[in-house]
Amino acid sequence: MATSKAVVSRLELVRTTRRTGKKSSESTPNFLGRLPSEILIKILSYLDASALFSISHINKLFDKLANDNILWQKIYTAEFGKHKKRRPECIDKLLLKMEDGAEISWKWLYFNTRAACDMYKWNKHLEQISSHTGLPRQTERVLRNLNLTWELTVTDKSGQENTLELSCSHFFNASVTLSWSAGVYMPDYQQISTLQIHGVRRIALKCPGIKIPGWRSLMATLDMQALTKSAQVIGEDRLVQLKLLQCGVIIGVWRDQCSVAFVMVTLHFHRLVERSTQGSSVCPYVEPTVKPPPDDIDPEYGLHGYQLHITLHNTVCELMSERLSQLYCCRDNISDGLVRLTTLSGNKLGHIRLSGHVTLPWRCEALQGTVENCCIMSLTLLDEFGKPFKCLSSPVSMAPETTPVCYDYDGENYVIHYKEPDIQVKMRLVWMKEHFAPISLAVHVSVSSVNEHFTRYY
Repeated sequence: MATSKAVVSRLELVRTTRRTGKKSSESTPNFLGRLPSEILIKILSYLDASALFSISHINKLFDKLANDNILWQKIYTAEFGKHKKRRPECIDKLLLKMEDGAEISWKWLYFNTRAACDMYKWNKHLEQISSHTGLPRQTERVLRNLNLTWELTVTDKSGQENTLELSCSHFFNASVTLSWSAGVYMPDYQQISTLQIHGVRRIALKCPGIKIPGWRSLMATLDMQALTKSAQVIGEDRLVQLKLLQCGVIIGVWRDQCSVAFVMVTLHFHRLVERSTQGSSVCPYVEPTVKPPPDDIDPEYGLHGYQLHITLHNTVCELMSERLSQLYCCRDNISDGLVRLTTLSGNKLGHIRLSGHVTLPWRCEALQGTVENCCIMSLTLLDEFGKPFKCLSSPVSMAPETTPVCYDYDGENYVIHYKEPDIQVKMRLVWMKEHFAPISLAVHVSVSSVNEHFTRYY
């Protein structure tokens, strides 16, 4: 046993040497080379999963030994074999295949079982719905406990790929904003062919300095050659110009240059855990089709009982967060392919104030700045059954309105107008010396999306 401890200590020394780059004074490779593989396997059998995974990064010999199927079978059996209740149903199906003769790597099975158990445990927390947002109230907690991050893969026109690690993230009550600093690996704006966003989930192992095994879930693929032509400039400061590529995705380009400063993506919380974990590396998660309960009110009555949660925020703080209820649209008001939910007037919005100036701070390594009249809007439209119907999170710009529509307020008028094929949002605000105040809000939803969702024929 003393010999085993000595060898394990020597293995730890090698691992530290590999991680730090400092050479050891002892002739470790010669020492290890004198031991038969059988003895090394026996010594490695005393290690847990974290240590065994770390040892595999020393050299080719230990990579082969530490991936021994019998070693990982013992680790799996010790943690999951006697506790069948801890194994999700999907793992039991894999074990049945093994009994039929199919070969499965025990190491692969161990990490997948760990991942499935964590997912099963934390999925239960998603059942708690916030009465304010209509979304799972513990989305941020679940994402953090699943060790989830996001990666950006950039492909240039020559086909070369580079994957960027997340620089920073900012969570709010209905969305998360992600930022990647461009660095030296980002090609010029005009040379980017595609951008891919992946959710990456890693197992919680104690392996400092070593990249932990993970699963990648494709969330979006952006064809930059098409998007650069239609990109909308939503704001700029003295250093960068913000280009909105599509809903939720902006690129900060250095002023008077073609080089990229950063990429910023805002993700809505609706099914974010599923989208970030349940897709494959090449195919995104497909949301299941769930038909709403039949409406027992005459369809001629139109839409009724809708609720809206809307948040304005930036990368630092929340500017406004409100829940508006009892939105409706009579059938006679459906026109031009759009369902217009009742416009909220200044009387109903009189208590709402924005807590600060409308700005969008950004940071890129050592540089930082603030874009005026730009922020992020997160919107959740709930149908009459209280289920999310339309959700969006995207940077938006606020522009002065040259022809004011309301003369009840003595101040400059502004408008935020966001358009998508299926939804439009128009908010009018007035500057009241110390703060902005919304004076009207209108939401338009396409008739086609309503008909598809409720199987109607408006």
